[in-house]
Amino acid sequence: MKRYSAFLFLYLFSFISLSWAEPVMVLTKENALREGPKFFAPVKIQVKYNDTLDVIGQEGDWYRVRFKNVVGYIHRTAIEKKTISLKETAGTQKHTPSNAEVALAGKGFNPQVEKAYQDKHPEMKYSLVNKVETYTATDNEVRDFIKKGGLQEP
Repeated sequence: MKRYSAFLFLYLFSFISLSWAEPVMVLTKENALREGPKFFAPVKIQVKYNDTLDVIGQEGDWYRVRFKNVVGYIHRTAIEKKTISLKETAGTQKHTPSNAEVALAGKGFNPQVEKAYQDKHPEMKYSLVNKVETYTATDNEVRDFIKKGGLQEP
Protein backbone atom coordinates (compact mmCIF):
# COMPACT_ATOMS: atom_id res chain seq x y z
CA MET A 1 0.00 0.00 0.00
CA LYS A 2 2.85 2.39 0.84
CA ARG A 3 4.43 1.73 -2.54
CA TYR A 4 1.14 2.45 -4.31
CA SER A 5 0.69 5.71 -2.35
CA ALA A 6 4.23 6.84 -3.16
CA PHE A 7 3.72 6.05 -6.86
CA LEU A 8 0.40 7.92 -6.89
CA PHE A 9 1.98 10.93 -5.17
CA LEU A 10 4.85 11.08 -7.69
CA TYR A 11 2.44 10.70 -10.61
CA LEU A 12 0.19 13.52 -9.37
CA PHE A 13 3.17 15.75 -8.58
CA SER A 14 4.59 15.34 -12.09
CA PHE A 15 1.18 16.10 -13.61
CA ILE A 16 0.79 19.23 -11.47
CA SER A 17 4.30 20.45 -12.37
CA LEU A 18 3.51 20.09 -16.08
CA SER A 19 0.29 22.04 -15.72
CA TRP A 20 2.12 24.86 -13.93
CA ALA A 21 4.67 25.50 -16.67
CA GLU A 22 6.52 28.79 -16.26
CA PRO A 23 5.39 31.44 -18.76
CA VAL A 24 7.99 33.43 -20.71
CA MET A 25 7.63 36.11 -23.37
CA VAL A 26 9.39 36.43 -26.72
CA LEU A 27 11.74 39.45 -26.80
CA THR A 28 12.66 39.47 -30.47
CA LYS A 29 10.61 40.76 -33.39
CA GLU A 30 10.51 37.25 -34.88
CA ASN A 31 11.95 33.93 -33.80
CA ALA A 32 11.34 30.22 -34.18
CA LEU A 33 10.70 27.16 -32.08
CA ARG A 34 13.13 24.55 -33.33
CA GLU A 35 13.13 20.75 -33.33
CA GLY A 36 16.32 20.62 -31.26
CA PRO A 37 18.49 22.88 -29.09
CA LYS A 38 20.59 24.23 -31.98
CA PHE A 39 20.42 27.49 -33.91
CA PHE A 40 20.01 25.78 -37.26
CA ALA A 41 17.73 22.93 -36.22
CA PRO A 42 14.60 22.72 -38.39
CA VAL A 43 11.85 25.21 -37.52
CA LYS A 44 8.59 23.86 -36.11
CA ILE A 45 6.68 27.15 -35.75
CA GLN A 46 7.36 30.90 -35.87
CA VAL A 47 6.86 33.11 -32.80
CA LYS A 48 6.73 36.89 -32.53
CA TYR A 49 7.44 39.65 -30.03
CA ASN A 50 5.32 39.38 -26.89
CA ASP A 51 4.05 35.84 -27.62
CA THR A 52 3.72 33.85 -24.39
CA LEU A 53 5.45 30.47 -24.27
CA ASP A 54 5.25 27.83 -21.52
CA VAL A 55 8.63 26.49 -20.35
CA ILE A 56 8.61 22.72 -19.90
CA GLY A 57 12.35 22.11 -19.66
CA GLN A 58 15.86 23.45 -20.18
CA GLU A 59 19.00 22.13 -21.90
CA GLY A 60 21.94 24.46 -21.36
CA ASP A 61 21.09 27.84 -22.90
CA TRP A 62 18.01 26.42 -24.65
CA TYR A 63 14.49 26.25 -23.27
CA ARG A 64 12.01 23.56 -24.27
CA VAL A 65 8.69 25.38 -24.56
CA ARG A 66 5.10 24.90 -25.66
CA PHE A 67 3.28 27.38 -27.93
CA LYS A 68 -0.12 26.64 -29.48
CA ASN A 69 0.27 22.92 -28.67
CA VAL A 70 3.65 22.83 -30.47
CA VAL A 71 6.70 21.87 -28.41
CA GLY A 72 10.10 23.16 -29.49
CA TYR A 73 13.32 24.85 -28.41
CA ILE A 74 14.19 28.55 -28.17
CA HIS A 75 17.44 30.19 -27.03
CA ARG A 76 17.47 31.97 -23.66
CA THR A 77 18.44 35.30 -25.27
CA ALA A 78 15.12 35.44 -27.15
CA ILE A 79 12.86 35.22 -24.09
CA GLU A 80 12.28 36.70 -20.66
CA LYS A 81 10.27 35.55 -17.69
CA LYS A 82 6.75 36.86 -17.80
CA THR A 83 5.53 38.71 -14.75
CA ILE A 84 1.83 38.57 -14.08
CA SER A 85 0.05 41.03 -11.84
CA LEU A 86 -3.39 40.63 -10.36
CA LYS A 87 -4.62 43.53 -12.48
CA GLU A 88 -3.51 41.77 -15.66
CA THR A 89 -5.16 38.51 -14.70
CA ALA A 90 -8.38 40.34 -13.96
CA GLY A 91 -8.25 41.84 -17.45
CA THR A 92 -8.28 45.44 -16.28
CA GLN A 93 -4.86 46.42 -17.58
CA LYS A 94 -3.49 46.23 -21.11
CA HIS A 95 0.01 47.11 -22.19
CA THR A 96 0.89 48.37 -25.63
CA PRO A 97 4.63 48.32 -26.33
CA SER A 98 6.34 51.64 -27.05
CA ASN A 99 8.40 52.19 -30.19
CA ALA A 100 11.55 51.85 -28.08
CA GLU A 101 10.38 48.48 -26.73
CA VAL A 102 9.59 47.17 -30.20
CA ALA A 103 12.96 48.37 -31.54
CA LEU A 104 14.75 46.76 -28.62
CA ALA A 105 12.74 43.56 -29.06
CA GLY A 106 13.78 43.34 -32.68
CA LYS A 107 17.38 44.16 -31.76
CA GLY A 108 17.26 46.66 -34.59
CA PHE A 109 16.69 50.25 -35.52
CA ASN A 110 13.48 52.17 -35.36
CA PRO A 111 13.06 55.13 -37.73
CA GLN A 112 14.22 57.67 -35.12
CA VAL A 113 17.43 55.77 -34.30
CA GLU A 114 18.18 55.22 -37.98
CA LYS A 115 17.71 58.93 -38.74
CA ALA A 116 20.05 59.88 -35.89
CA TYR A 117 22.75 57.59 -37.33
CA GLN A 118 22.21 59.01 -40.83
CA ASP A 119 22.53 62.57 -39.53
CA LYS A 120 25.71 61.66 -37.65
CA HIS A 121 27.26 59.74 -40.58
CA PRO A 122 26.00 61.20 -43.88
CA GLU A 123 28.80 59.44 -45.80
CA MET A 124 27.26 56.03 -45.03
CA LYS A 125 24.97 54.42 -47.61
CA TYR A 126 21.97 53.42 -45.51
CA SER A 127 20.00 52.50 -48.62
CA LEU A 128 22.22 49.40 -48.79
CA VAL A 129 21.15 48.43 -45.26
CA ASN A 130 17.52 48.71 -46.34
CA LYS A 131 18.26 46.54 -49.36
CA VAL A 132 19.97 43.86 -47.26
CA GLU A 133 16.99 43.80 -44.89
CA THR A 134 14.80 42.64 -47.79
CA TYR A 135 16.89 39.51 -48.42
CA THR A 136 15.33 36.23 -47.32
CA ALA A 137 16.59 32.67 -47.19
CA THR A 138 14.68 29.47 -46.55
CA ASP A 139 15.80 27.08 -43.82
CA ASN A 140 17.07 24.70 -46.50
CA GLU A 141 19.15 27.47 -48.11
CA VAL A 142 20.66 28.34 -44.73
CA ARG A 143 21.48 24.67 -44.00
CA ASP A 144 23.08 24.31 -47.46
CA PHE A 145 25.14 27.47 -46.87
CA ILE A 146 26.33 26.13 -43.51
CA LYS A 147 27.20 22.74 -44.97
CA LYS A 148 29.00 24.10 -48.05
CA GLY A 149 30.92 26.62 -45.95
CA GLY A 150 31.96 24.03 -43.38
CA LEU A 151 30.49 26.19 -40.62
CA GLN A 152 29.87 24.83 -37.15
CA GLU A 153 27.31 25.97 -34.66
CA PRO A 154 28.65 27.74 -31.55
